[in-house]
This record gives sequence, structure tokens and C-alpha cells, in this order.
Amino acid sequence: MRTAPARLPPRPPGCRGPVESDTGTFPPHPIRGVRAVHARQASCPSDFAEVTVDFEPWEAGVVFETAADLAVDGDDDPEWQAECRAAVEAGIRDELTRPGAELSPAAAVVLRRMRFHPVDSHPRAFLQAGRLAVRNALAAAHRPPQAATERRG
Repeated sequence: MRTAPARLPPRPPGCRGPVESDTGTFPPHPIRGVRAVHARQASCPSDFAEVTVDFEPWEAGVVFETAADLAVDGDDDPEWQAECRAAVEAGIRDELTRPGAELSPAAAVVLRRMRFHPVDSHPRAFLQAGRLAVRNALAAAHRPPQAATERRG
């Protein structure tokens, strides 16, 4: 598994991402604020993980980074958070590079927020949340633009 550099390469001034792509790569354009919640509470043990990530067009492959201002709710153990962050990254990479995927990943992924449950959160739940974040971003990337509403006076 390729590891991400400590910082993404600098972007040109005024550019939020290096490219807008229509060449079959994912994401075709920046997709920000993608929220994914994995919650299964049918029995013990239960699962809970919530993440918010941004997907930006980038070079071929997947670059993962944690935002400097990462918001963390419900946990204050840095080692546990790091383990769960690694699980989010693994879930995102697994989903983007799974066999039979229709698009080639060319993405910079930025983790913006993590939310923990004091009992039900664990790395497997965050792995699933990472996978779900990719599915949610794919759905957002291919959703038709919202029609402008007409104002009548």
C-alpha cells in the first residue's frame, strides 16, 4: 500500500484542485463535505463511525491526508484516533481500487471530521465508513446538477 506524503504538493494560486477531469477518472471534479455514517446497532457488538471527507481530482492513484483542523467528536485518545484514521484510509483505498471498479482513482482525499461513540466505535466500523464515503462521493459525482429555481415576481 502506497503511503501519502505528509503534505499534498502545492496548488496553483486560486486553484482548488489541479484538474477537472472527464477522462474516466474519479473524482471528475471536487466533491467536498462527503458524510458517511456506518451504524449497526441490532445486537452486541454494535458498530458506529461517522466521517466527513473531501475528494479532489489529483494525479493517478490515491493520496490521503488528515486536515490540520480535523474535528474529532467523542474521543480524546490520540492513539485510538490514529488507528481509526488508518482504518478510514484503508476503507477508502479498498473501495476505490476494488476489482471491477468502473473508474480509475486519481484523488486527493482529505479527512475533515470523525465522530466516535464511546462504546460502539472501533477500526472495523471506520473501515466501513471509509468505503461508504467513496460510494457517497460516487453518487454525488454522477448526480445531475440541481436545476435553478425560477423566481417570479
